[in-house]
Amino acid sequence: MRIGIYPGSFDPVTNGHLDIIERSAGFFDRLIVAVARNPQKIKPLFTVDERVQILESVLEKYPNIIVDSYDGLTVNYALKQGANAIVRGLRAITDFESEFVFALTNKKLAPQLETVYLMTRAEYSFISSSTVKEVASYDGCLSAMVPDLVAVKLKEKFGYGK
Repeated sequence: MRIGIYPGSFDPVTNGHLDIIERSAGFFDRLIVAVARNPQKIKPLFTVDERVQILESVLEKYPNIIVDSYDGLTVNYALKQGANAIVRGLRAITDFESEFVFALTNKKLAPQLETVYLMTRAEYSFISSSTVKEVASYDGCLSAMVPDLVAVKLKEKFGYGK
């Protein structure tokens, strides 16, 4: 069985993330969208449980996608899940440098795992979770950036959904 892991913070999940998820799901028998519990990151807007729940709702139509969360190194989680590959998305050339370092580090730690990169579609290349949160904090239009459910959850978090 071909198993891929698509790790991330997904705080929140964006249309760019969904583009990578939907396209990579076709490469694997099972794709695990894995929400990283990262204590070194600044306090997230959504809890890990909220992010998992949102992802499960948004991805429920895909029978080969599982949503999970994990602590620790992504390679250790991937090996524990029996994964063949870690999927990563690239938006712009600025993503390449850090992703290159991650891929080489992961290859050193787990030589049997491959890293698969997908370029996001051009219409999503400007979208980041940080940008989405900033737009949402000012009650801006999110329709091109996130699924409807995520827009509703963001508006609730910022007090605009009442």
